[in-house]
Amino acid sequence: MSYKTYSMELGGRTLRIDIDRVGKQANGCCLMHYGDTVVLSTATASAEPREGIDFFPLSVDYEEKMYAVGKMPGGFNKREGKASEHAILTCRVIDRPMRPLFPKDYRNDVTLSNLILSVDETCDPEIPAMLGSALATSISDIPFDGPCAMTQLGLIDGKFVVNPGYKEKEASDLQLTVASTRTKVIMIEAGANEIPEEKMIEAIYECDKVNKEIIAFFDTIIAECGKPKHEYRHFDVAPDLFETLKAFCPSDKMEEAVFTDDKQVREANIAAIKKEFLEAYPDNDEFAAHIDEALYQYEKKTVRKMILKDKKRPDGRAITEIRPLSAEVDIIPRVHGSAMFTRGQTQICDIVTLAMLSEAQKIEGLNPYIEKKRYLHQYNFPAYSVGETKPARGPGRREIGHGALAERALIPVLPSEEEFPYAIRAVSETFESNGSTSQASVCASSMALMAAGVPIKKPVAGISCGLVTGETDDDYIVLTDIQGLEDFFGDMDFKVAGTHDGITAIQMDIKIHGLTRAIVEEAIARAKMAREYILTEVMEKCISAPRPEISPYAPKIIQIKIDPEKIGDVVGQRGKNINALIDEYGVQIDIEEDGSVSICGTDMEKMQQTVEAIRIITTELEEGMILTGKVVSIKEFGCFLEFAPGKEGMVHISKIAKSRVNKVEDVLSLGDVVRVICLGKDKMGRLSFSIKDCPPEK
Repeated sequence: MSYKTYSMELGGRTLRIDIDRVGKQANGCCLMHYGDTVVLSTATASAEPREGIDFFPLSVDYEEKMYAVGKMPGGFNKREGKASEHAILTCRVIDRPMRPLFPKDYRNDVTLSNLILSVDETCDPEIPAMLGSALATSISDIPFDGPCAMTQLGLIDGKFVVNPGYKEKEASDLQLTVASTRTKVIMIEAGANEIPEEKMIEAIYECDKVNKEIIAFFDTIIAECGKPKHEYRHFDVAPDLFETLKAFCPSDKMEEAVFTDDKQVREANIAAIKKEFLEAYPDNDEFAAHIDEALYQYEKKTVRKMILKDKKRPDGRAITEIRPLSAEVDIIPRVHGSAMFTRGQTQICDIVTLAMLSEAQKIEGLNPYIEKKRYLHQYNFPAYSVGETKPARGPGRREIGHGALAERALIPVLPSEEEFPYAIRAVSETFESNGSTSQASVCASSMALMAAGVPIKKPVAGISCGLVTGETDDDYIVLTDIQGLEDFFGDMDFKVAGTHDGITAIQMDIKIHGLTRAIVEEAIARAKMAREYILTEVMEKCISAPRPEISPYAPKIIQIKIDPEKIGDVVGQRGKNINALIDEYGVQIDIEEDGSVSICGTDMEKMQQTVEAIRIITTELEEGMILTGKVVSIKEFGCFLEFAPGKEGMVHISKIAKSRVNKVEDVLSLGDVVRVICLGKDKMGRLSFSIKDCPPEK
């Protein structure tokens, strides 16, 4: 079987691409090899447009197969189930840069599928999947203004690393993904350990440089293997409808309808225009069928003109002005920590829950270095937050993506497990939404963590900047703190989160074919100014530092270290000893392989008693040690005491009291608690103890 193979060196490894080797019935197909990582990327499109929709129906799949790393899937079925959160986030990273490169009025269903066949831990499969999706679409007959390329960048010991492997990512201060076209950056996603703005910009354009090399390589493949793009049915608004609408509703009337800071009022104004127009043309079915799209286009043109030409924002703010802000903590009783952050008509309430490390989320995936998540940030977006009605069906891809972005923003400031031995869950509930709830979630979560007594290193804030562009690269305006309308009709949603000292997370989405470096630099600078204001003037005035104590409703945890060789003694046969400790003291106990022991409970006295019991279990008893034990057995020759589960000793009848004891029962009963001193080993090599020789308690 003949097929074409192409290769290039990428980040110190060979990227090899096979064309026409497999998947020939797809519109476009590439078998991607990066090191020993193998991904099958395909692009397919339906023959006809989907009827009754007003959007481009693009779907992206990233299928993680456990056989790729030589593992059996967990669970009873032993088969991969729904996509993991990591797979969903990877799909979003592929979708975001590619979607703007399809025609705006394309209504055919398109599916980009990436099947992970083999994983080399030095070559993350995300890279060939991202590149494969772009190339498979570019060589297909699907209309697409590509190619584009994506590169990941790490920062280890101050040096950039192109496409770091799994282990390198764990050591990196930066996890950056950048997508580019031949001329511009089209997508940025980053998590960072407080990287300065200048270093972040340098990293972005280091990726862009690599992307241009990949695109040049792709161009040679497309020239040889690319198919002619097929024709498709266009869905433009009929010119006569648009002109009739403009005549019926002049531009000044449309400006008046959208020029308000209240989302509900604006929507009511547009609905009134639609109702009046349809009443004026009751017999025109064509107008009725396409009025929504015509109104959308008219409203969009009006908003963009107001911003770009007149320097007027729909809610009357200045270009750099942030909407009214407020912050509160402790708004929910009895939870471990809570905070609410409000920016205009965007409002997030975040609730923090603390638990033992054993409650951390276990991860089954392709990365061998990530087995659990100790910090979880989850985001919910109910329909009522935007005044709509629909049933709650669990988080969608957008909610998962927003939660992951806030999680990424806060991870760099979290305390280590040694400093704070808790699993942490932060849940952001969207009470109201009108632009950039994800960054409001960062602010609310930061305050809720401090309110819960989590000793984060610094507070983190986030803001989103928007963009409206004209006909040329230098005709644009960057907007600070975009609301929903500016996001909807604008060209960019550039989210940046960080501390006073640097960036911790970025996510940039655009609807145009790329950004110039000047726009990227201005957006990052504008976000820094806004972030500083939010931190200083709002969040830190509400709560300036983590509370010194955790909530009285949160579990208390004491962490100690024991000799790993003694773990079996603490656990006991079939868990007998550890279960006895749990039952007696009402605590939870976690033991790690390195000998770390966490005792969790609500009664500090009982927890300290548990610590003492574990200390006794793991200590070799010696002559002179004083212990407290409970009488668990009485014999003619003496009694047996239990100092801790699995740790017992005998007191001879002659050592019970200073006076003569004829029967043990005359002095002691089962369950009595007594102090003893260890006398060392007897002639038989057994430890013996004495009650009568024990010095009085001070």
